[in-house]
Amino acid sequence: MKHPFLRALRRYLVAGLLVWIPLGVTILLIGFFVRQMDKVLEWIPGNIQPSVLIQQLFGLEEPFIVPGYGVIIVLIIVLLTGILVANFVGRLFVGGWESLMDRIPIVRAIYGGAKNFAEIVFSDGNDSFKNVLLIEYPRKGLYCLAFQTSSDLGEVQAKTGEDIVCCFVPTTPNPTSGFVIMVPRRDVRVLDMEVDEALKMVISLGVVVPTWREDQTRELPFKEPPAS
Repeated sequence: MKHPFLRALRRYLVAGLLVWIPLGVTILLIGFFVRQMDKVLEWIPGNIQPSVLIQQLFGLEEPFIVPGYGVIIVLIIVLLTGILVANFVGRLFVGGWESLMDRIPIVRAIYGGAKNFAEIVFSDGNDSFKNVLLIEYPRKGLYCLAFQTSSDLGEVQAKTGEDIVCCFVPTTPNPTSGFVIMVPRRDVRVLDMEVDEALKMVISLGVVVPTWREDQTRELPFKEPPAS
């Protein structure tokens, strides 16, 4: 049996790590993202760099360099691009550009895959990754979390004669890999948890479980185990 002092020391160390590890990882990832975005400034001629313009405007001796200029510039470029392609002329230009990309063998596969992924993630017009599902996998009686990716499967539904839902089953702790499974809708249960909550549960190996109100728990179709 461990000494009480050692147990307390371990508890305090774990509590401290649980504060600093997420904070450190967050700072590192945000810093990496900002540095990558700041590389966009290398495309801008030196005499119109934001730091040089601020130096000239306020009469500073040295260029005023602030991390994050690149993020602002990228957001402005994306916004202006969205405004331009939202009109008729812009749509014609994008259509011609995509037609050109579709004629280049290797580029066609990369560009098409990236475009489809972006449409799935950012489009509000589909049901991709909108629902967290509970399915029996890899066999009956075992349950796992899945994300709904599509419910309009055309040939699959026609040849099976069933209402099929396409699901992505993520692996843990890396949810970017996984399996695509097509499940009859009658065997799918839609959960109340949000997608980000389900991802946290997957990444944490099931340790971080989303909270659920007690009044909802009482509506479950199975009996809760008796208190010990």
